[in-house]
Amino acid sequence: MPPVPMMPILKALSLLFHGKGGNDGQPGAMTKKTPSITLWVMKRIEVRELEYFLAVADTLHFARAAERLGIAPPPLSRAIAQLERRLGTTLFERTSRRVELTPAGRVFRTEARNTLRSLDRAVRRTQQVGHDALRIATAPGTGSGLLREILRDYLARFGRDTVELVFTRDQASAVRDGRADVALVCSAEDLTGMDVQDVTTEHPVALVPIDHPFAARRTLTPACLLHDRTYAAELPPVGLDALIDLVATGQLVAVVGDSVVDRLGRHVAAVPVTGLPPRNVLLAWPADSHDPRVANLLDLIGQFHDHNSAVG
Repeated sequence: MPPVPMMPILKALSLLFHGKGGNDGQPGAMTKKTPSITLWVMKRIEVRELEYFLAVADTLHFARAAERLGIAPPPLSRAIAQLERRLGTTLFERTSRRVELTPAGRVFRTEARNTLRSLDRAVRRTQQVGHDALRIATAPGTGSGLLREILRDYLARFGRDTVELVFTRDQASAVRDGRADVALVCSAEDLTGMDVQDVTTEHPVALVPIDHPFAARRTLTPACLLHDRTYAAELPPVGLDALIDLVATGQLVAVVGDSVVDRLGRHVAAVPVTGLPPRNVLLAWPADSHDPRVANLLDLIGQFHDHNSAVG
């Protein structure tokens, strides 16, 4: 496998080569390198070596790591020893009974994992070049009703195959790792590194089967819901229609935003939940993105709000 640029681990290598410490296993204890040597090492580290290192770092057992990787233990041991020689520091303390990470190894574990994640994200985003469908990360309890309205207009304007929904509990992460282009999220989520646009404010409602005792209530409290054995604090990552079917058949009681109320049908009731704050729903996308498909979606959201304001 060809070498891969390893800029995300520059900090780790700097600590390994220049960190303070004596001959006690601290970063920098084995040898002292110059910045040019640091770059020389970086250019020659391969993805395979990082995967080997992380397998041992995760299991702290060479035989189990080798089994996970599908190789024999001796080649793995030699590869780790070669990586340590190349870095000029010890990554693992080995005894006859156990394997432990050194301080340098712990630093390298964090940065190596970040490097592989960054590489995976780069591959995902590169593969999506020329991919026409706008991938929207969403959860069934977040702006589902409004999303359905907007997507109906989007599909009518740009074509039936221009949107792909990615159902997940962690919408922001789906955008960060390249599985989605944009996400419908709650304002409470960590949106560092993203641009956002307010979409709507939703009030919480409980979805219950029409024959459930809760269906006759004017309001519900969180305490009431917790006493119901079918209440789902975490919703399954499915579409709105599938979620409604689960509720209608008595498999779960779910709290969602009130934008779904007009989509429920006759087998499901929506009961307002008191004691829970309204949720601001946002559209979020990478701050460095200039995707025209996101701009088109934002334009439709603006038109939707303008229309509702005029009607209201």
